Amino acid sequence: MSTAVAILGGIGLFLLGMTVMTEGLKALAGSALRTALGAAVATPLSGAFWGAVVTLLVQSSSAVTMTTIGLVNAGLLTFPQGLGLVFGANVGTTGTGWLVALIGVRVSLSAYALPMIFIGALAKLLSGGRIAAGGSALAGFALILYGLTTLQQGMGGLAETLHPSDLPSVLGSPGVSWGAGLAGLMMLIGVGLAMTAVMQSSTAAIAVTISAFYAGAVSLEQGAALIIGQNIGTATSSALAAIGASTTAKRLALAYVLFKMIAALIAIIAFPFTTVLMKRFSASVDGMTQLAAYHTAYNVVGVAVLLPATQWFTRVVERMLPSRQTAVQRALDPSALASPVIAIETVRRVLADVLATNTASVSAALSGPTRLATGGVSTGIVLSEIRDFLSELKEPPETEDERLRMTSMLHALDHASRLAEVLEEGELPGRPVEAVLESRATELCARVMIAAEAIGRSITSETALSAQAAAIGWSVSPEVAATLLEAERAAKELSALKQDHRATTLASVAPGELVAASAFARIDAARRLDRIAHHTWRLAAHLLGRGGH
Repeated sequence: MSTAVAILGGIGLFLLGMTVMTEGLKALAGSALRTALGAAVATPLSGAFWGAVVTLLVQSSSAVTMTTIGLVNAGLLTFPQGLGLVFGANVGTTGTGWLVALIGVRVSLSAYALPMIFIGALAKLLSGGRIAAGGSALAGFALILYGLTTLQQGMGGLAETLHPSDLPSVLGSPGVSWGAGLAGLMMLIGVGLAMTAVMQSSTAAIAVTISAFYAGAVSLEQGAALIIGQNIGTATSSALAAIGASTTAKRLALAYVLFKMIAALIAIIAFPFTTVLMKRFSASVDGMTQLAAYHTAYNVVGVAVLLPATQWFTRVVERMLPSRQTAVQRALDPSALASPVIAIETVRRVLADVLATNTASVSAALSGPTRLATGGVSTGIVLSEIRDFLSELKEPPETEDERLRMTSMLHALDHASRLAEVLEEGELPGRPVEAVLESRATELCARVMIAAEAIGRSITSETALSAQAAAIGWSVSPEVAATLLEAERAAKELSALKQDHRATTLASVAPGELVAASAFARIDAARRLDRIAHHTWRLAAHLLGRGGH
């Protein structure tokens, strides 16, 4: 009974420590997590590399995966680029196995762990910001060490009653036939899968396996077989988390499952050769290190096989799960709300698309000789969805720059709403043929539309490589800055022209050049053009972070 309590208690402390440490490391990373992922996708290989590095640092493949989903939904990463990061996360998450193999089962650190827990808890409770996050990371790490010590004690008791001969023999074991070895391999893979499914942590399951080997409860070959199953088991949590999620999340979860299955198939085929290599290295490398290395190599080989075929793999996943969502629905996915930075950038890109679409419509209306209608009603629906999306944002931005960008987006959303209201009022006047002032007003408004459309297109065409906008800010090229200045000049000139136009138009009624109704209609048309130009210019400026407040 005491053995079971020690094993369960050790697993519980390990899981609790992983959770606390991961939350602390994620808080410490802050925007750096999005920075690294957003800037590291020049090629699938670099994406996989940095996905592994970031996962190793924050000790959470789920954090990397959720951030990747948000970046893909926002349009900053393509789906193949997101796959590279997810592949890399599978390698990075094997780092804890090395911690267990090299430190956890060899040295009893419980005497050091308890003071570390105390110091970390004090930092968490009495401080804030990064100090509190560092305290959580320290306390979590200490809990892991203490849990491993407890688990080691429990496994020592288990080894007194459980011997490797009590478990199924696998391929490569002495005196085992091919059929019996294969059956034993599949049984232990199933046991490993069940362990991960129950614990919801492959890291914890692999810690149990390495501890069991150290205690002599399982053999090296049996430990390797368990690790194959434990790697497959991690896909169960991803599959469950994808239920009811967005199409992007479902695709990444499916890709994750397929990756695990393909890697497992490769590992099963290569298992007889793997056991031979393990035996050959047994004289110079201890079994715990070999199991940790096998865990890493297992995932590295899977990545090495699939990474060159990323484009093909992407097409397969997309055909298996076709998307029925609109572009706006894909962008405004709830997964983006996990990161305020990504949520803000998502809204920015949707608003930029709204800007580009509406300005193109207005330009077409203004260039015609007659009154043409614009489609502002659908814009109102999109803006309502954006407001609802932002209302679900729970976590505030972390830095002052991020808070300023969020404020800019709220200003941009307000100007977009006002612009939509103006466009919904009715048709726009076409280009007049005889009235000089009206013709000039129309020309100035059209100039604002052309400039703003170019700005909107430039934002929606940005990628994580060119802008890195999801993590470190909004870059404005000299060309875009000049385009914004052109829009500002035209909008301000139109505002000044509106005043002269009003006075001139009203003065033309008394001599009989215009009837009062026509004069007021012309004044309203000029005022409407001025409002359209003003809100368009201000919307574009705020999307570039140059609107002021």
